[in-house]
Amino acid sequence: MNSTRRDFLKVGAGAVAATSAVSAKSIEGFSSIASGRSAAAPAGDAGNMIYRRFGRTDVHISAIGVGGHHLGDVPTLDEAVQLVHEAVDAGITFFDNAWEYYNGKTETILGRALRDGRREKVFLMTKVCTHGRSGQLAMQMLEDSLRRYQTDHLDLWQIHGIVYDNDPELAYAKSGVLEAFDRAKKEGKVRFVGFTGHKDPAFHLKMLELGYPFDSVQMPLNPFDANFHSFEKQVLPEVNRRGMAALGMKSMGGTAWGIKAGVVQAEEMLRYAMSLPVVTTICGMDSLDVLHQNLGVVRGFQPMTQSEMEALRARCAPTAADGRFEPYKVSLRYDNPMTRMPHGFPFDHTQREVTEMLEKADGPWLVPETTPETSRR
Repeated sequence: MNSTRRDFLKVGAGAVAATSAVSAKSIEGFSSIASGRSAAAPAGDAGNMIYRRFGRTDVHISAIGVGGHHLGDVPTLDEAVQLVHEAVDAGITFFDNAWEYYNGKTETILGRALRDGRREKVFLMTKVCTHGRSGQLAMQMLEDSLRRYQTDHLDLWQIHGIVYDNDPELAYAKSGVLEAFDRAKKEGKVRFVGFTGHKDPAFHLKMLELGYPFDSVQMPLNPFDANFHSFEKQVLPEVNRRGMAALGMKSMGGTAWGIKAGVVQAEEMLRYAMSLPVVTTICGMDSLDVLHQNLGVVRGFQPMTQSEMEALRARCAPTAADGRFEPYKVSLRYDNPMTRMPHGFPFDHTQREVTEMLEKADGPWLVPETTPETSRR
């Protein structure tokens, strides 16, 4: 089966079905994600995977996804490709990424890994990294991502990093990224659109309040979050109320420091995140061992009871209130330099990714770019 932009334009971009709230217990049958048509049963151990409805659409995706950034941490290209192949064979269909991760390296890795028919088996996402700059730049980035992925369309295109208080205003600006969303969907290069961020729930809520009909919203969700600038308490209910697909990330707190400190265990962190009303939980996996551990949790998954979740939140509460185990909320270390540079903010020159960007990259962030007018339509 060859899933192309023409195929899904014929089918209708996602063929919207009746809005349905996502339950942590919703275990759905496999469907062909990329084309919107039925497909042969997935190979390997995919029969043990859990699939959930993608927001208000008729698409279903795997209950765990592969995080894109960590593909850049896998020691060799061959090992990264093997990890993706094993994930697909195990039934994982959701793959995360971003235009800026390791200066395009992780998109290129994923594109290589999804050749030979695997592209048609997955729900392929990446993030656009204009960070307040023009829709024209967004379209240039989209073409870069499609070329790296070796595909003619994305299943999901999301705004990367709504992490500053003026990011919503810039996203909604005339000639900004949302106009690029409309154009990309019209041209058949993108099926669904959304946004991401990990800093402050207020910025997510502002993005929703301003009214664009996003298909998905990605946010950090774990038991520490429940007690500190909580996306679970503030954003997740609103996303589900609107019928959008809630995508969880940073189930281990981004650094797994809470696990290393002995406060929690990895298995219960993932179980907690998967027990929330989300469509998928995106997991950073930098080795086959981590992939296999996560698959073990999914294959034996039993949603936590409310009392179990409350007990875990209570255990995390004493160390949650200062963000020590969620550094992406309080530290510039998790602000990709591309997020900071358009705002004129300093960044951490000691990070490997920053060093590589400055020394080796030749991308649009080095070109002066005027931000769009701060009004839309």
